[in-house]
Amino acid sequence: MISTFYDRRQAGELLAHRLSAVAGAGPGWVIALPRGGVPVGAVIAQALGWPLDIWPVRKLGVPTQPELAMGAIALPDTQILNKTLIRRLEITPAQVDAIIQAETQELHRRDRQYRAGRPPPALKYQPVILVDDGLATGATLQAVIVALRPYHPAQIIVAVPVAAAESLATLQGLVEHTVCLTTPPNLGSISQWYVNFEAVDDQTVIDLLRRHRC
Repeated sequence: MISTFYDRRQAGELLAHRLSAVAGAGPGWVIALPRGGVPVGAVIAQALGWPLDIWPVRKLGVPTQPELAMGAIALPDTQILNKTLIRRLEITPAQVDAIIQAETQELHRRDRQYRAGRPPPALKYQPVILVDDGLATGATLQAVIVALRPYHPAQIIVAVPVAAAESLATLQGLVEHTVCLTTPPNLGSISQWYVNFEAVDDQTVIDLLRRHRC
């Protein structure tokens, strides 16, 4: 088994060390992608003394291979699609629409559960560190980057422990900084880079947000 990090907490600690030189001394926000990015982001938020929040986003998985992203959606109304992949796999518009509809319902469910009526964080002129536990296709992070820009953050820093080099290069053209600890030539699944990659449940996300929101 390949592994680089013991768990998400250790990955967050290593990222926090690297981010201290990039983030600057002023206030900012750590925005984590739920659910797996939240334990990583919580460690970074604690280390920097910044509040933690989430940005609701959902991967749009290929019908026959749900772990492979053909796009992503993010609140309030961002949608990105890998049209080349969709054409190559001959995925029909009806299939795409059905997946978007199902994931939109889950997107709003998570927003209600995690935010509990709170408005999105005030990001205007604030630096934002955007965190996930790994970067494969980059679809979800790309959707969140697009969704965040109208809120006018001072800068967006993408921070991930492990990433596919090609996907990371794509994101580097969309944000001000990226921080990544390793870009293996054959990424495979994100889970293989962790010794402990337990599923993160909704209650863990809620508890971490309560603890690190301000």
